[in-house]
Amino acid sequence: MVGINSSSQIINKEKKRSKWLLRNLPTILLYLVSIIFLFVQVLPFIYLILQSLAPWNQVDRTILPTSLTLRSYEWLLKGGETSVAQPWLKAFGNSVLLSTSATLLQVSIGAGVAYGISILHFKGSGSIKNFILFQMFYPAVILMVPTFLIIRYLGMYNTFWGMLFPTIVSLFAIFMFTNFFLSIPNELIEAARIDGASEWRIIFSIVLPMARSIITVVALFLFVERWSNLMWDLMVVKDPAKQTLNVLLATMFGPYGTYPGPLYAAGVLLTLPLVILFLIFSRNFVKGIQFVLK
Repeated sequence: MVGINSSSQIINKEKKRSKWLLRNLPTILLYLVSIIFLFVQVLPFIYLILQSLAPWNQVDRTILPTSLTLRSYEWLLKGGETSVAQPWLKAFGNSVLLSTSATLLQVSIGAGVAYGISILHFKGSGSIKNFILFQMFYPAVILMVPTFLIIRYLGMYNTFWGMLFPTIVSLFAIFMFTNFFLSIPNELIEAARIDGASEWRIIFSIVLPMARSIITVVALFLFVERWSNLMWDLMVVKDPAKQTLNVLLATMFGPYGTYPGPLYAAGVLLTLPLVILFLIFSRNFVKGIQFVLK
């Protein structure tokens, strides 16, 4: 009898396990597919880090190096084989200053223009919005040469302002803020006006606090875009003291393109600040993305 009861219990457990597996099979498959796709997305970054730490005789020859070394980073910081110390801190500071300044201006101007289009509803605001949409689909590279000539005529060539000025207005920021401000109930704005609040008070006390998550999304995207910019900075600035980190790396690897290890190390150095920013603002970033996907 004891043996029969034990067998029955085992059979019942197996039936319950089979039912649970069948009931949760779609969820399990979804998790497996998600993990596979996540691994595919993360693999290039893992490869980048491993190759930057790999011995030079193993770079691009194996995914998992047998040992790790900082030789590629030392090569970069010492200036490669030029025996000349590279202005890393200066270039990094220039990149931080330029990217931060451009992001603050783009967010401020974008929010101001979007407020006028979506909240104030002045005459011609619809035409401005349509023009912004048109410009977003217009290839920016076509305007690079005319913009460069204008910068040179204005005396901004080889200056910090030459790198900054063409990027202070972001159509992406205006578009994102406009869509968000249109989602704010008009009754809330009208109630504040009835209470005697000025437009500036409405902006800083009502609109911007509500837009915190979308501000994070826009600011991060704009910072990444400005941080990774190379072609424009390479065209406008020739003074080594004013060059950004991207330009420093590009000019450094001009004659030394046969060093893959330091190239991977340079990629890590360029990516690290962006990863830190995302980790700091990840909560607001996720909330902003959720709004965009609604």
